[in-house]
Amino acid sequence: MKKNRNEVNAYSVCVGLLMTVLFSAAAAYLGLKVGQVFEAAIPIAIIAVGLSGALGRNNALGQNVIIQSIGACSGVIVAGAIFTLPAIYILQGKTGPDGNLLYPGLQVNFLKMFLSSLLGGVLGILFLIPFRKYFVKEMDGQYPFPEATATTKVLTSGENGGSSARILALSSLVGGLYDFLVSTFGTWAETVSTTVTHWGCAVADKAKLVLKLNTGAAVLGLGYIVGLKYAFIICCGSFLVWLLIIPLMNLIWGGSVIDLMGTGITTTIGEMSADTIFKEYARHIGIGGIATAGIIGILKSAGVIKSAVSLAVNEFRRKPGQAAAAEDESQRDLSMKIVIVGIAITLLAVFAFFALGGVVHTVWQAVVGLLIVAVIAFLFTTVAANAIAIVGTNPVSGMTIMTLIITALVLVACGLRGDVGMVAAMLIGGVVCTALSMAGGFITDLKIGYWTGVCPARQEAWKFLGTLVAAATVCGVMMILNRTYGFSGDNALVAPQANAMAAVIEPMMNGGNAPWLLYGIGAVIALLLTVFKVPALAFCLGMFIPLDLNLPLLVGGAVSWFVSSRSKDKAVNDARLEKGTLIASGFIAGGALMGVVSAVLKFANVDCWLTGWNTVAEGSIASGAEILAIFPYIAIILFMILASMKVKKTEN
Repeated sequence: MKKNRNEVNAYSVCVGLLMTVLFSAAAAYLGLKVGQVFEAAIPIAIIAVGLSGALGRNNALGQNVIIQSIGACSGVIVAGAIFTLPAIYILQGKTGPDGNLLYPGLQVNFLKMFLSSLLGGVLGILFLIPFRKYFVKEMDGQYPFPEATATTKVLTSGENGGSSARILALSSLVGGLYDFLVSTFGTWAETVSTTVTHWGCAVADKAKLVLKLNTGAAVLGLGYIVGLKYAFIICCGSFLVWLLIIPLMNLIWGGSVIDLMGTGITTTIGEMSADTIFKEYARHIGIGGIATAGIIGILKSAGVIKSAVSLAVNEFRRKPGQAAAAEDESQRDLSMKIVIVGIAITLLAVFAFFALGGVVHTVWQAVVGLLIVAVIAFLFTTVAANAIAIVGTNPVSGMTIMTLIITALVLVACGLRGDVGMVAAMLIGGVVCTALSMAGGFITDLKIGYWTGVCPARQEAWKFLGTLVAAATVCGVMMILNRTYGFSGDNALVAPQANAMAAVIEPMMNGGNAPWLLYGIGAVIALLLTVFKVPALAFCLGMFIPLDLNLPLLVGGAVSWFVSSRSKDKAVNDARLEKGTLIASGFIAGGALMGVVSAVLKFANVDCWLTGWNTVAEGSIASGAEILAIFPYIAIILFMILASMKVKKTEN
């Protein structure tokens, strides 16, 4: 495809890097706030198309693909970083009964976080390249690649104009203003629960039964893109925990003190709130389920690993002249020799980081850390790519939890525990998590390039620069958000995955026990789900993310189903679904970006919060802001529905 030969130039690289910075900041805020990192590919593709149209750039498809590919580093690096590294801050702020810090020696700086994210991202790129031909070319037509499909449609439609960018701009404005009013002023409550009524308070107190709903526009948009099927599966995991397990624990063991991890719990389950029971016990069932589902995924991927490695080995054995004759430009990867040397250099850098960067105490411990990173990252690369290819969702958090469990057990056996052990485990986990996140996200970019005729070698080469910029951006944003909001205590960012990581690693590094009974229950649930062909990773993910962040996914998924099923004409339904995807992407991008603006204002000590309005007084059922929140939330749902439905058949 000759029109794509001018794919890489100053324009495509600079715009791609700008998108990387903007969306890294936005995705970091949203991920730490709600535990879900939106994939930046679609909104970046829309912006790229809009810019090329506004600037009158002809035959810009290849350039837009490069912009999208570089910019998409933002979401994947963010996911790898924020699921693990904030756990260090969470543990750092923990205090004992005397008010003193429990772990005064637990320290981390920008350089350590940056290297953890950068090296993990680079390793993810290099590990995935040998699998590209298998997933992208050899299995073409057998995997749906939902996100790659949607992004490719946006990019190719850009050749006919930038109308999609206008839709994105409007929805970004609506979603951004909506979430800005909530996060900056507290005009209405961010979360509505059944405790808004007297009977709801009584049920929550006596039976530990409570429902909660986050009213943010960004989370609603995320649910729309996830879709009804997987949003429902995720919520079923939440319902199992919040509507069955937590009330049953209160009913059966309400008068008992249960300390499975040796952390000094003295409160009976009956005296705990539903949120505390979830945090101390029920969430660990989800962790066990996710770890087991990850292992099942590896076993299922054995054939994928063998096939992909065979393709890579055959290419490595080819002579340079044979390789050039065997494939055209649209199928040229980076040389396999470059990839193998790159993997070796990166692993040496990982070893140097562990041994010389103060991550571990001894060279032997650095070798052990390196082996954990190399083996787990390589094996789980296929799981991540397979998940993205089939459902568009990367279960990286579950795989990382399993990595942390393995890492903790091995490091303790090597004599590394306590404060230093926790930092080491989190940094090692951060490298693995970022590698897996990059592998899953990059397969989408490469599939887009395959469909549009862009040279994969160019995507692969420039992905390294995007990774460098994204790693620096997200680590800077995390430090700002930690100083502004914090990740523990009142009004802190939720950071559910990081809290889960901290809950796993703390007892294991202090001579305590992991909650193996709860992990075992989760493992049994994952096995049963697999037997009955229910996606275990999605279900178990719902079991350890707070309910108020999962219910909006179900609402957004229901909106997606509604707008795509009202007509008897499939073309009209498809057009409505696609327009709704643009609107949802705008909600996500606008809401997350304005969330970062709000964080910057708070960081600058600009406090505009309506304390007297959006505060629950002692003994009150709810604030006026919580009651009011129901109405703008309904309004923004109606906006999404009506705007999505307003299409013609020809718009598809």
